[in-house]
Amino acid sequence: MAKKNKRASQPVSFASAPAAREEFNPDYTMVKKDLKRIGALAGFFIVALVALSFFLK
Repeated sequence: MAKKNKRASQPVSFASAPAAREEFNPDYTMVKKDLKRIGALAGFFIVALVALSFFLK
């Protein structure tokens, strides 16, 4: 016989949430810096591969 899930039958209470919520404000400056670096490296390697393809032919 299957067991009943006790969690599904219990009501969810949000009363324990803090009354004054702080606003979520992430700082993405490091992410932007890393994405620019990745883009620059990708561009450099693509140009290097194209240049090498002319020398190897």
